[in-house]
Amino acid sequence: MGNKLDISVVVPLYNEEESLPELVQWIDRVARTNELTYEIILIDDGSTDGSWSVVERLKEEYSAIKGVSFLRNYGKSAALYEGFKLAEGEVVFTMDADLQDSPDEIPQMRRMILEEGYDLVSGWKKKRYDPIGKRWPSKFFNFTARVVSGIKLHDFNCGLKAYRRKVVKSIEVYGEMHRYIPILARHAGFKRIGEKVVEHRERKYGVSKFGIERMLKGYLDLISVSFMSHFGRSPMYLFGGLGTLMFLFGGVTTVWIIAKKLIAQANGLLWRGVTDQPLFYLALLAIVLGVQLFLAGFLAELINRRSSDRNNYHIDKTI
Repeated sequence: MGNKLDISVVVPLYNEEESLPELVQWIDRVARTNELTYEIILIDDGSTDGSWSVVERLKEEYSAIKGVSFLRNYGKSAALYEGFKLAEGEVVFTMDADLQDSPDEIPQMRRMILEEGYDLVSGWKKKRYDPIGKRWPSKFFNFTARVVSGIKLHDFNCGLKAYRRKVVKSIEVYGEMHRYIPILARHAGFKRIGEKVVEHRERKYGVSKFGIERMLKGYLDLISVSFMSHFGRSPMYLFGGLGTLMFLFGGVTTVWIIAKKLIAQANGLLWRGVTDQPLFYLALLAIVLGVQLFLAGFLAELINRRSSDRNNYHIDKTI
């Protein structure tokens, strides 16, 4: 497509053959009604049904469709990563393929990006039609993510999001990091992050892919992304700092125990042997752990200095 596109819609999908025709038709209708040039990027994440055949058939009907099929199921983050690489639109949207996200939200979210100056607009499914076993864990997860990240979003995991194009070209999504794209975007320097209440619809076809293992992976990834955001370029600040504090604590405590014993001996007072005191062994443990943490930070810093993207900064403008 030689001309500049108004929007790209990236749709990860896994076993959604029934919903795809309706979703594509809906996106096409919204785009034409609002006179938007568009592309739809369908990423088949290793479906075991006929989803890819449906994508191929839709490609014959709609020239705006791009399709990618994975050999196996890699996860939503991998699908988004490939979709972001292909996206050419001025504003890039992501949405799920199960028809629970409404393409009717596209014009307003695009306006928030272009006219209100947001870099990223995240959907908020204020009224949800998911089962309670999915809603309450999601509420707790979002609360934790808000506290850890400081980003005031109600629904980090909403699949419906809008991005300024340079945002998706500046971040790398992997693992289960699709939940934390707002955190990754802010770390890359995109601080204008907004939110819009969006319509959430009941699932029409298929079954939910939600499982408890996704929650567990989500929390582990939250720890990872928080660490990388604060100490990714300088791990020595964390490990070296903690190691130094523990070493000083252990060293000072050991000197104090020995000095206390010698003073008691010199003054003819009752005294305990240094090795008879549990605190002495705790002090030695602190010294050993302090040295190990310091060395871990030093090694991490050496590895980081050899990283190919250590000086890969996101430049906004040049003149």
